Amino acid sequence: MTAGPAELAPEESYALLATVPVGRIVFTDRALPAIQPVSFVLDGPDVVFRTGEGSKLAVAARRAVVAFEADSFDAEARTGWSVVLVGRTYEVSDPDERARLLALPLVTFVPGERDRVIKVVPRIVTGRRVAP
Repeated sequence: MTAGPAELAPEESYALLATVPVGRIVFTDRALPAIQPVSFVLDGPDVVFRTGEGSKLAVAARRAVVAFEADSFDAEARTGWSVVLVGRTYEVSDPDERARLLALPLVTFVPGERDRVIKVVPRIVTGRRVAP
């Protein structure tokens, strides 16, 4: 038997996602792949983040297919995990849903106005754990 990453069930993948405040959104910017870190919070199976008006991410994330990745690794112990979600984004415009999502405990690390609420609705969930 060879050692390698162990696949995680979706439930375990979501439990791990809930333990970290920052992930990476992978999107298309002018026909090229782009990756940007974002502070996020889970809303059930969906990832919610905020971005500023006119940002590359606000423009690119309108009804786009994206990937979202978050992870945690301990280099010394050679352990860790990675979770990747693939799905569609949409900007939340419904006032009631928007108010509900803005009340979630989302802490942004980058200063400035982040008034665009974006939701990633995943269709594919994959997770892997690495252990010695």
